Amino acid sequence: MTSRDTNYNIPLIGDYAPEFKAKTTQGDIIFPEDFKGKWVILFSHPADFTPVCTTEFMTLSTMIKEFKDLNTELIGLSVDSLYSHIAWIRKIQELEYKNMKDVEVTFPLIEDTRMEISHKYGMIQLGQSSTQTVRSVFIIDTESKIRCILHYPFSTGRNFYEIKRIILALQKTDIEGVATPADWKPGDDVILPTPNSYDTAKRRIENQNEDTYCLDWFICFKREKK
Repeated sequence: MTSRDTNYNIPLIGDYAPEFKAKTTQGDIIFPEDFKGKWVILFSHPADFTPVCTTEFMTLSTMIKEFKDLNTELIGLSVDSLYSHIAWIRKIQELEYKNMKDVEVTFPLIEDTRMEISHKYGMIQLGQSSTQTVRSVFIIDTESKIRCILHYPFSTGRNFYEIKRIILALQKTDIEGVATPADWKPGDDVILPTPNSYDTAKRRIENQNEDTYCLDWFICFKREKK
C-alpha cells in the first residue's frame, strides 16, 4: 500500500490510508494494521486546551459506544506532545458541558510533534504559516480505504452525528448496493443503481411495485420496510 508524495499530495477518496506508526495516549499503534476489519474515524484538531476542540472531545467521548456498535474506532491527532494530550484529557474530565461531566477520553490521541502524519494526510494546509492541523476527518473502511474526507475551519465545531450518519450510509451502500438521497437517515427509502441500458430502464418503469417506485427512468427508489 503506497500513497502519493506526502509533501505535496494528500490521499483521496478510494486511496488506501497512508501507513504510520505513532505514540498515543493509549499506547503505540501501527496504522492501519492494528485496525484491520474495523471502520476508523481518523480526525485532527488544531491544538490541545482550545475551546472548540474541548467541546468536540467531550461530545465524541459520550458517543464511543454508538460508534463501536457500528464497528468503528476513533483516533484523534494533533501536533501537541503526548504530555500535553494527557494533561488536556485529564482536565476535560473535570469539566461540565451540556449535561456532560466526568467525561473520560478513552480513544487514542496521537502525538505528532514532528508533523509527519499530519503532512501525510494533508492536515496542515500548504502555504500557511501556522503549523496547527485543521479539523480534518478521514473515514476509513475495513479494507483500509478512505471513503470520505471532511475539512472544517478552525472556528467551526464538527457535527459528529452527521459523521455517524455518513458511516451508516456507507455501510448500507456496501451491504445493499444502493445509494442514499439527500438528508437520508436510517429507515428512509434508498436509491437503486442508475439503469445502464434502455431495457433496464423500461423494466424499472413498468414493474414498479410495493417495494420500488420511480420518479423517472433514471431515479428509482427501494422502499424501506417500516
